[in-house]
Amino acid sequence: MSQRILNTIWKYPHQLPEVAPQHRVLLGEGQTPLVSSRSIGASLGIDKLYFKLENLNPSGSYKDRFAAVLVSEMTARGQKLCIATSSGNTGAALSAYCAAAGITCILVVVDGAPMPKIRQMQLYGAHIFMVRGFGKDPAITTAVFDALENLCRSLDIPLPISAYRYCPSAMQGVQTISSEILETLAGQVDHLFSPAGGGGLTLAITKGILAEKAATRLTKVNCVQPEGNDTIASSRRMNVKAKAVSASTTAVSGLQVPGVLDGDQVIETGRKTGGNGYIVTDERVFAWQKALAQQEGIFSEPAGAVALAGLEEAVRRNEVAPHETVVCLVTGSGFKDMASVERNFGLPPVETVDVGQTLALIKPFL
Repeated sequence: MSQRILNTIWKYPHQLPEVAPQHRVLLGEGQTPLVSSRSIGASLGIDKLYFKLENLNPSGSYKDRFAAVLVSEMTARGQKLCIATSSGNTGAALSAYCAAAGITCILVVVDGAPMPKIRQMQLYGAHIFMVRGFGKDPAITTAVFDALENLCRSLDIPLPISAYRYCPSAMQGVQTISSEILETLAGQVDHLFSPAGGGGLTLAITKGILAEKAATRLTKVNCVQPEGNDTIASSRRMNVKAKAVSASTTAVSGLQVPGVLDGDQVIETGRKTGGNGYIVTDERVFAWQKALAQQEGIFSEPAGAVALAGLEEAVRRNEVAPHETVVCLVTGSGFKDMASVERNFGLPPVETVDVGQTLALIKPFL
């Protein structure tokens, strides 16, 4: 096996669809660091807390694992056009991998997708169209999906959406997160907390855990959602079917998915791991985003702090024991949504001073 494969998701063929090596599009996806908490774990009373830094993938999120498989499959078919939808990270990942593969990329993005993500897609060369109400209004969201599905069917190309409902083989790329975590921790993981919008990531993590034989004990996969998009988490806790919401009201970008998508499968497979569902407020998500940066040195987008907010809720409910090993997914980079940084944290302006003033201004910190 070549070194190029060893350092990517293709190290785990049992999790992935078959794609011939010459068709694989590799940008260094996967093998992201798993780092031990320096202070947050202790503050929550958890002895062994780890963060899986998916923000360090090539385009800045775990969606690169999905795009790597999808675009590799496109290349194997000789496909030269990609039409997809995105709330941000999927579009950025597809744009990057399509650029590497020489595939034209057209993206229909949700209403209000963060501009840094849009600019990232555009710089990769993608063509962007934002639809009013898409990702916020269930009827509009369904209409967009239906129209694009019909178009892609007429062109005999897949519609890349990061959900098992639409792209089950490409979503297998995300399952490799579980393989990496279990390999690093010798299979000894008690809880894994995953954020959820449509549920694809949580389902991938669960499928990945169940597919691995290296685990010495079954990891509980916990689904965490903002209260403004509670389509799965409460239903998982009550063990009932997932439910759509009339409108997604969370300000956490990337998790504004009012439809069910993979929700029912998340609930069904979640029973097998013994995991639970957790609802968190946007306020706690933004508080943990700031804590990750200032206490752990991890620059996460808001969605990347949702798992940690879920752990806080689990600790409050006494559903995680201090001695247990816990992993929280950090799904995307803070650079993806700088507008939320400006909006939520009231950071001070940077003052330009003369050289003679510098030491006097530094002195109070000495």
